[in-house]
Amino acid sequence: MTAPDVHAEAVVVDGLQINNWSAEVLKELQAGGIHGVNATCAVWEGPTETLRLIGDWCQLQAAQPDLVRLVTSSAEIRQAKRDGHVGVLLGFQNTSPFADDYRMVEVFHRLGVRIAQLTYNNQNMVGGACYEPVDAGLTRFGRVIVAEMNRVGMLIDLSHVGNQTSLDAIATSAQPVAITHSNPTWFVDSPRNKPDEVIRALVERGGVIGCCLYPNVIGGSGTTLPEFCTMVARLCEQVGVQHVGLGSDCTRDWGQDYVAYLRDGRWRPTDQADPPRWPQWPSWFTGPADLPTVTEGLLAVGLSEDEVTAILGGNWLRLFDEVFPGTRSGA
Repeated sequence: MTAPDVHAEAVVVDGLQINNWSAEVLKELQAGGIHGVNATCAVWEGPTETLRLIGDWCQLQAAQPDLVRLVTSSAEIRQAKRDGHVGVLLGFQNTSPFADDYRMVEVFHRLGVRIAQLTYNNQNMVGGACYEPVDAGLTRFGRVIVAEMNRVGMLIDLSHVGNQTSLDAIATSAQPVAITHSNPTWFVDSPRNKPDEVIRALVERGGVIGCCLYPNVIGGSGTTLPEFCTMVARLCEQVGVQHVGLGSDCTRDWGQDYVAYLRDGRWRPTDQADPPRWPQWPSWFTGPADLPTVTEGLLAVGLSEDEVTAILGGNWLRLFDEVFPGTRSGA
């Protein structure tokens, strides 16, 4: 098959996007042949703010029933493909929505949230994060949160999490976990990327790592498509293709003020003299509509059609099938 045929046949799942969600952005996903996406709906927000953000998604689905469908399973993502919809898995990039109450895990699970990252760059009540100078590991509260996420069937994400906390979470979890949007540190040595020790522990427990296209974790906009795809192929050789997916970390339609919010939240003032700026994306991938180009690149570096199909979404679907039912009946 040609690359367009491989892309069209696959059930394509993006491990994470954090767009300013709208019908226009969702049409970009549709143009890119994306059938399922882990859509960030909270980062620094507490429980009340997060409820409003989930309400926004409910409104968007009601306004665009032929475009978007909130989903909670692999079967619903596959159905979204058949119907020509974008299947949205609601996800958090922090455990801030749980505040200091483990019961919020089940509350948000009942509202459709299926993926939550343990920390976002900074240490919180659950554990350490990738930009902290010291990572003391998963806290007592963090172990309770991991157990609750296992119980109800919510996938644990370690993308912005510190290395020791990641290792602790992998060892503590009764279910496989994910790194939805990071790359190996041997590709780019960034705190946001993961060393072999963490990746090895992840895959030994059945997890999946989503190779990320965000400029800061691929080496900048000058990184070429063959360089990125060669990294994906090398990672497949290292850990097994069944443990590799994609997590683009797309940031469509946000202004510069939002990147400042992501970096600084409310925990520190933004430096007005030198505020954070969005990085420039590579010319070959500027948004969700360009994902078929990545499919072409993966095939061009020698990955087989079956391997590329697994990377595009099959591996995420398998992980969802294992984790989302939870560890107790009736969760």
